[in-house]
Amino acid sequence: MNNNCSHNIPAVVFNNVSVTIGESNILEDINAFVPTGRCTAIVGPNGAGKTTLLFALLGLIPHKGKIEICRNGKRSPKIGYVPQNFSFDRSLPITVLEFMAMVIQKKPLWLGIGKKQRIRALELLSYVKSESLAKKKLGVLSVGEMQRVLLAMALQQQPEIIILDEPTSGVDPSGGILFCELLEELRLRYGFTQLMVNHDPVTVTHHADHVICLNRKVVAQGSPRDVLVPETLSAIFGLHMGLIGSQAMPSGIIACSALCCSEKKHE
Repeated sequence: MNNNCSHNIPAVVFNNVSVTIGESNILEDINAFVPTGRCTAIVGPNGAGKTTLLFALLGLIPHKGKIEICRNGKRSPKIGYVPQNFSFDRSLPITVLEFMAMVIQKKPLWLGIGKKQRIRALELLSYVKSESLAKKKLGVLSVGEMQRVLLAMALQQQPEIIILDEPTSGVDPSGGILFCELLEELRLRYGFTQLMVNHDPVTVTHHADHVICLNRKVVAQGSPRDVLVPETLSAIFGLHMGLIGSQAMPSGIIACSALCCSEKKHE
């Protein structure tokens, strides 16, 4: 899963990207980049167009402007995607192993799981430290467990870029931290580029190398410590944010407090 692009070359570049749905301008003249081999987080309020930007990158919706993706020679890089919500019939009597085999193997599941496919599925689960889930029914998985399974699925094609939409949404804080630590471990091991939408300021501050602050337009981008500051967050969320004890807190933590405050007011 090594990304052969240099760290000095952006993995993704958005050039004047705009998205209009009906008569609504969802995104306007987006100019941003995603550094190769790093973790980039997109932050912004509800309705800011964060998921829309991911969909435009994935080619799921039409857009104006240009999205350039780093290529290995003439080949487009493989992209893995972990959605925020995965809807399925939870009453289906299917195990995690069978669910993964449906994607890995070509023959119908009712003919059984091939030996190679079984080994590969267990290997993928081991990547995300979830071998114990193999025999568990898919419908009883917790949100955090399901995210790990979806991440294992995304790793199947050995992607150079992994895109995650709110990967810690619905997961308790400790579970969210563990998931992001797992992502960081995998990224450092295999060298893929990580692009995620995330509302958790602590997660962004501690795990992202690059941040894109979005509210229909790019308000700011750069390192979390430089970007997640009260002035930028006020511009994004349009709120006056009172900070307690700001003089005694590092700038990164001040930004976290500000973002937490604004997110709660949007819930």
